[in-house]
Amino acid sequence: MFVAICKIDIQIGENNSLKGKRTILKSVIARLKNKFNISVAEVGHNDLWQRTEIGFAIVSNDSSHANSFADNVMNFLYEIHDINVINVDLEIIGF
Repeated sequence: MFVAICKIDIQIGENNSLKGKRTILKSVIARLKNKFNISVAEVGHNDLWQRTEIGFAIVSNDSSHANSFADNVMNFLYEIHDINVINVDLEIIGF
């Protein structure tokens, strides 16, 4: 069994309130859950208006499948115009 754990640092442009951030972030998280059926949540920068960190996890029986699936999620995030991906930390753990 392999688990891919990913933490993504994101900048949210054109935002001037926590309410605006939550609106954009809620939409991004819902889109990820609907498209990829993954566990995803905000994990950092909770009080900043234009920054956030989200994390997601993938469980697979093959490390290359977990890695390619995580790449697909990241490619999807890069295409969202409301956000800018700053940094990605991906770790694949085998059990």
